[in-house]
Amino acid sequence: MAKIVIMDHPLIQHKIGIIRKKDTSSKEFREMISEVAMLMCYEATRDLPLEPIEIETPISKMTARQLAGKKMAVVPILRAGLGMVEGMLAMIPAAKVGHIGLYRDPETLEPVEYYCKLPSDIARREVFVTDPMLATGGSATAAITMLKQKGAKKIHFMCIIAAPEGVRKMQEEHPDVDMFIGALDERLNDHGYIVPGLGDAGDRIFGTK
Repeated sequence: MAKIVIMDHPLIQHKIGIIRKKDTSSKEFREMISEVAMLMCYEATRDLPLEPIEIETPISKMTARQLAGKKMAVVPILRAGLGMVEGMLAMIPAAKVGHIGLYRDPETLEPVEYYCKLPSDIARREVFVTDPMLATGGSATAAITMLKQKGAKKIHFMCIIAAPEGVRKMQEEHPDVDMFIGALDERLNDHGYIVPGLGDAGDRIFGTK
């Protein structure tokens, strides 16, 4: 079973408190989402494999360590997931970025793909899927299924706020995917919003209604 990490770092919790406030401006909301993603990225990459490399300092030769393998890819789920990309790239600027676009079919309520563009070597990269909110889990599980179909093998999911219902769905459908969660909230309401949550992350990032 993959691990589930609920972030307890004071800086992360402080910034999540700011983005929850309904009177936080779009500008500040965007900045805080990016900063939380950057701090979460630091925690989420703790177990990445390293390999030795011979280098020369100004003083002498030595064996240092670098990230092993093909490095990383960040794949936001459009559109709200875009808000986390800048913070991730601040920590791992060499990462490649893919994009997955999904919408919910009004009849079946199932996620439908409308866009998918991934690095050609996605199968050899550590993939970090980003979406600020994990509510029902429908979009996240569909995006990860799509990634697996396209060859991705090492997948991690990062969200800022999650509902227990979404976490359960992820565990059921993708028990091999690690989850990194900023805060685990109480439940979903009748409209599928996380309680207490922060409203619609996409609308708040981009200033739309």
